[in-house]
Amino acid sequence: MTTPAAPPPPAPAPVLALAGPTASGKTGAALALAAQLAARGQAAEIISVDSALVYRGMDIGTAKPSAAERAAVPHHLIDIRDPRDAYSAAEFVRDARALITAIRARGALPLLVGGTMLYFKALLHGLDDMPAANPDVRRRLEAEAAARGWPALHAELARVDPATAARLAPADSQRIQRALEVWRLSGRPLSSFHATKKEANQAGWAGDIVLFSLEPADRAWLHARIAQRFDAMLAAGFMNEVAALRARGDLHPALPAMRCVGYRQAWQALDEGWPPAVLRERGVAATRQLAKRQLTWLRGMPARRPITVGPGSTPEALAQALLDAWARPGPR
Repeated sequence: MTTPAAPPPPAPAPVLALAGPTASGKTGAALALAAQLAARGQAAEIISVDSALVYRGMDIGTAKPSAAERAAVPHHLIDIRDPRDAYSAAEFVRDARALITAIRARGALPLLVGGTMLYFKALLHGLDDMPAANPDVRRRLEAEAAARGWPALHAELARVDPATAARLAPADSQRIQRALEVWRLSGRPLSSFHATKKEANQAGWAGDIVLFSLEPADRAWLHARIAQRFDAMLAAGFMNEVAALRARGDLHPALPAMRCVGYRQAWQALDEGWPPAVLRERGVAATRQLAKRQLTWLRGMPARRPITVGPGSTPEALAQALLDAWARPGPR
């Protein structure tokens, strides 16, 4: 008598990912979604996909979830680094994979939520063996920028890596520096690494991630929200937060943490004595540029499932829209 074959193990529950530009309502939607899932008996835990939320002591300028919000729903990858320390996309992928496995083992649903599109791309499509950050090369590039200006280094980048230079502003110091660092260390343009990324689903789980994106139908609506958020940050004591970080004495503007949008402008305002109106203008403009880059990244992710946001997009309405969209067939 033939013994019947054992049934295959059940497929793991999918992972819900929620991306979107800054100020599009991701945090509120994720918290409301977790509450609606809890009402149905399904626990959820949020994995932050945000390169600024990893830093301790940077709360106001990152719109970090409050203590009450983090108590209501477990959050991960928040406050895991000191601002003087870097945190890479490769480290995020390692940590996110481990968290997804652990959260599933607890019977909960992993919710990946954030706006750092490089992290999403790395998790979904993998990373090549790109050179790690090299302090010596970075110091040389910073010295060259101090002498020649970042637009001159951008022009140099255009000669060796025109594809990357074409998508960077001449003053985007952080990304210009990284692209030239990769070129000098490897002899290969940064764009060549992006073009040959390995598929992340070799591990057999990345295909379970269902990516939704909050995308505004009206850019003016998003711009108004960005301005309101920046005003709220200033009213909440953002400049005091940046002054306290400066007062530590071991931080400087070239660190990735201090290059975050808002912090970079606030640090410069304190250095150069900008009046509040100038800080507000430049901080809001930089945040708008960030949102534009985020939307460009998203449009390069064909598997995403967009959800339109605009006036009337309350957290509860967005949570319901996510649940409705999740119930419908779509790209995985």
